Amino acid sequence: MEVTAKALRSRIGAILACLDRGETVTITYRGKPRARLVGIEQKNEPVSPDAGSFPAFGMWKDRDDMADVDTFVRDLRKARPHAD
Repeated sequence: MEVTAKALRSRIGAILACLDRGETVTITYRGKPRARLVGIEQKNEPVSPDAGSFPAFGMWKDRDDMADVDTFVRDLRKARPHAD
């Protein structure tokens, strides 16, 4: 596919669709080729079912104030007094 620099902004959805299909997109400026877009190969690696392997999971498991998540979030959303 060949697209002008101006059309690049307005047709980004169609251009990304072309890249997903494995096509190469040439960007032209004033009628001359200036750049080439090539899609990145997607690696469909399955997410590990073991959440313990990710350091962020469970980092607050020992906090007593978050035992009931709904109450914790509701308290966060309450209006705070303004210091004037």
